[in-house]
Amino acid sequence: MQGYLAKRILLFIPTLLLVTLMVFSLMRLIPGDPAYLLLAGSDGEGQFTEEQLQALRHELGTDRPLPVQYLTWIWGLLRWDFGTSLYYDTPISEDISTKLPITLELTILALLFAFVVSVPLGVLSAVKQDSIADYISRIIAIAGIAMPTFWTGILVIYFLVKWFNWLPPLDFTHIWENPWVNIQQLTFPALALGFYNMALIARVTRSSMLEVFREDYIRTARSKGLRELAVISRHALKNAFLPVLTISGWQIGRLIAGTVVIETIFLVPGMGRLLIDSIFHRDYTMIQSIVMVIAFLVLAINLVVDLLYGWIDPRIRYE
Repeated sequence: MQGYLAKRILLFIPTLLLVTLMVFSLMRLIPGDPAYLLLAGSDGEGQFTEEQLQALRHELGTDRPLPVQYLTWIWGLLRWDFGTSLYYDTPISEDISTKLPITLELTILALLFAFVVSVPLGVLSAVKQDSIADYISRIIAIAGIAMPTFWTGILVIYFLVKWFNWLPPLDFTHIWENPWVNIQQLTFPALALGFYNMALIARVTRSSMLEVFREDYIRTARSKGLRELAVISRHALKNAFLPVLTISGWQIGRLIAGTVVIETIFLVPGMGRLLIDSIFHRDYTMIQSIVMVIAFLVLAINLVVDLLYGWIDPRIRYE
């Protein structure tokens, strides 16, 4: 297991470096001069001289060679120093430290909802194949896969307003201030965010369970007189869980990306909403920092999933 762990960690480092290079390069390929945009203003009618433009470029560091800018940025990342926001003129690390816990909490709640609903739904659909319960489960799963996240969020708000006269609150309460109010504020965004993931995981669970039910060891377990609940939980579900884990690792990355839309719709002051505001204001230092944090989280989650593969299925780590 130690060799398998070392290989995965060593592969993680060059992948992360490649991601930093891609993020940095893409930000520099975006048309527009940050110094010019700051001096011209949002309406593009600001008055400034060439000397002021050059001075601001020097202050921002955009007049230096690209390799120097990249190495300076990497050194700052290692020290949790992302620089200063071009628009807000505040340390980016402070903004991310404030917004990241909100995004992670929303992601975790959405993932919990997806797992709590999807796995029993998929197992029930497989056990009761071609029954009424199976048809209802498949309809819910197909509807969840067909509906994009932003549309689900809009529908949730529409029906909450129409039936319960509820709107997303303008003031956000952190979990350490009032946990109950915080959970109430994030419940509906988490449901809208996790609905697609719930549907997809339910479909994968059903397919994996049906495939496992045809294996010889399931017939052997039943012939030994084991109860059906024991056959399903101890033998079938455990062996069918690897594809579910595979799709869940990818879904966590999609959940983090989906917070960009959901946080904007439900007025959640997380990192996704900060990214949208930064794109609107063309704050490229903030954009590349947020994208880098999201990329790191996705890579770290994939690393954890790889390690869970080796723990669940010993054949993987022995190859």
